[in-house]
Parts: sequence; C-alpha cells; structure tokens
Amino acid sequence: MAIVENTNINPELVKNVDPDLQPTTKRIMGSVSYAASFMGGCVSIGTFSMGAGLIGELTVVQAVIAMTIGCLVIAVALAMIGECGHTYGIPFTVQLRSSFGFTGVKIPGVLRGLPAIVWFGYQSWVGAGAINSCFDILFGFDNLPVIYGLFTILQVLLAIKGFEGIKWMENISCIFIIAILIYMLYVVNTQFSTEIGDVFSGIEGTWGMPFWAATTSFLGIYSTMIINASDYSRNATDDIKPVKAASIYTIAILPVTLFMGLIGLLVTAATGNSDPVVVFSTTMDSTFLTILTLLFIAFAQVTTNVLNNIVPPAYVLMESFKVKWTYATILVGILSVVVMPWKLVTAESAAGLNLFTQFYSAFLGPIFAVMAVDFYILRKKKLDLNRMYDKTGPYKGVNWAAIIAIVIGSICSLFIMELSWYVSLIPTGLVYYFLMKKMKSAEGFRVGTIFEDEK
Repeated sequence: MAIVENTNINPELVKNVDPDLQPTTKRIMGSVSYAASFMGGCVSIGTFSMGAGLIGELTVVQAVIAMTIGCLVIAVALAMIGECGHTYGIPFTVQLRSSFGFTGVKIPGVLRGLPAIVWFGYQSWVGAGAINSCFDILFGFDNLPVIYGLFTILQVLLAIKGFEGIKWMENISCIFIIAILIYMLYVVNTQFSTEIGDVFSGIEGTWGMPFWAATTSFLGIYSTMIINASDYSRNATDDIKPVKAASIYTIAILPVTLFMGLIGLLVTAATGNSDPVVVFSTTMDSTFLTILTLLFIAFAQVTTNVLNNIVPPAYVLMESFKVKWTYATILVGILSVVVMPWKLVTAESAAGLNLFTQFYSAFLGPIFAVMAVDFYILRKKKLDLNRMYDKTGPYKGVNWAAIIAIVIGSICSLFIMELSWYVSLIPTGLVYYFLMKKMKSAEGFRVGTIFEDEK
C-alpha cells in the first residue's frame, strides 16, 4: 500500500494540533538509517540485567535460544503494529484513537509511558556511573549525582531536536556499538573463562517454564517499543514494507540483544556483580580500554533512551495534556529522576527487574492484541485520517470494548506471570473482537460507528 497523501486531511481538523502529532510530511529514514537507529536504540543495559537474571536456570545455549525466540517475536510484532504508522504517517497516540477513542487513549498511553520513564532513569544512572568512573580515573573527580543530572539534561536536549537528530546520532553510533560489544564479549570470555566454566558446569538447564519465561523477559524489554512502533515507522521511506521492516528489525535487534544478554549472563556468573560499570572499570588490563568500554556504556544509554524511552512518553504527554514537544521531553526527564534509579541498579535488583518486565508485559500484551485486531481484522487496514483527527466524530470518548478487553487479558496473564505477554494475546483479542461485533449496531463511537470510516 502506498503512503497516504497527508493533503487528504481537512486543514480545519488539524489547525490546532501540534505538528509532531500530525501525519509526517517527510520520510527521513531509509533502510540503512532505520536499521542503524534500532541497532543503536536496542543497546540496553536492561538487556544486560535480563541476562544476569538467568544465572542458575539455563545453560548458555538455552539462554541464546531464548533470546533469539524473544527477538524474532519482537521483529514480527514491530512490523505488525508499525504498518499503520508507516502507511498513514501517524504516531502511536493517534493510532490508538481508532481502538480506544480520543479520551480512552490515556489508559494505554500511561501504561506505555511509565515503563519507559523507569528505564530512562535506570539507564541514565548506569550511563552516568560510567562517565563518573572515567572522570575518576582520568582526573580524580568523583561526583555521581552531578554527573547524573548533567547526563539526563544532555539526553533531553538531544531528544528535543527530534528524529533528524536521532537519525544521525544512531547512524554514527551503530558501527562503534557492534565493535565494542564484540570486544566486551571477547574480554569476558577470555578473562573469566575458568570462573564461567565452574558456574555453568553444575547447571543442567531446562526447556520448561524457566526457558519460556526467559523469552518473555527479553521480549518484555521491547514490549513497550512494540506498541508504539508507529512512532518509528512513520519516519521510514515508502519502500520499507512489513516484510522488509521485520527483516530490518531482526538484523538490528538480534545481534545486539545476544551480545548484551550474554555479557550480562557471563559477567554476573563470573563475578557475582550485575553492575556493568563496576565490572568493566575493575577488570580491564589497560586504562585506555577501561575508558573506551565505560564510554561505550554511557553512549549506549543515550542511543537507547532518546529513541525508546523519551520519545514515546513525550508523545503521550502531548496527547493527554496538550503540551508542546519541548516541554513534554523536559517533563519526561524530571519524572525519570523521581523513580529513584539509584535504587534499581543494586545487585539485589536484577531479579526484581525481570519481575518488573514480566509484570508490565501483562498490560502491554493486551494493548498489542487490541491494536492488531482493530487494524487488521475489524478495519482491514483502512482508516480515514479525517476521522482520526475529528474530536467530535465517531472516535470521541472512550471505547469501552477495548478497555474491557485489556482488563480481562491482563487478569488472565497475571495467572502465569512468567508468560504474561503471550498468555494475554488470545483472550484479549477474542474479547475485543466479539464485543465490537456485538456492539456494532448501537449508538456512538464506543460501539460500532467506527466501522463506517472503512467503507
């Protein structure tokens, strides 16, 4: 399907809408840039912690297979949800209007934004710790709170520049990122080979629940990114269709996730410490390599946070509270400090982060299911952009069918927390589909007139 011309929208409907929430008029990311943005955006210290959380349960081979399965599911899910944004040029918060309503979007928006803010704070603290260690080694300067504050401000300023700035930052960083990840894995495997062998020699592993729970953990890191895939795909050029997009996502996400997850698994197994800054600042053989690795850790947080943890909640704030892009990004930065990330990086928090990821996946899986059923099955991929921006039209208010569906799906997933994302999909999708079909003949958006705009 060709990209829809944005001139089809009635100017009166968008005259008071922030330009960042209107359909894109300029597609700035080709295949290489798009792959580079995801490669840089997925270098998450959270993945390091997910790997650390697998100690004692899986063998190295099983951990690699679990990560691979998680990444393949992520790639397919990103392509599915992102097709709407790519076709119509609309962001996540506008896409939600067709299934949740103008008012109802606040619920999935908050559920998407909160985990992003937590990860933003967590990764900013880790990155600041790496920078602080560099300053300590080179100049004897040691003041982590100050470095953390300045580092957070830097990331917010980069995000304010929008996707033009993000594009070039990610393009420049991707080669450097892969090279350093390979080097870090090599150092871990050679320097701690004996310790690693001792730890894993007694682990039999399992293909049961712990294995599938591991796929959920790695999938869960990106479950936030999945549902706002349109925020990224709306900037991709016309040739990046769903199959090509899924291939790009796989090529970009899989190697980075494998490297980071394995490094976290092996380093924690060898040293007992899940803090990458502490590990790499004390185990390198040369000052130069120590500085290089620590700078990489810091830089990786920037590429991930700007793309995945600032942009989505900023769009949510713009949609829900009608604030401008600049103020929304600043507010995201402030909220990331409020979550007290210094408490999340302790050794005791690795298992807790796994649980946190599985818990919020229980809510994001249902949102994914509602969005997929709504776009592909109920609307057959056809939307009227004028109605998507008409506050008095069929999408006004709250679509209670979507709310009921995600509540039921979330409750079902909480019974099997380890597989929360997977478990939620079928019950949510079925409830949403049958409620929408049942309510089709009643009055108002929240029941059925939404089908009119696909005729």
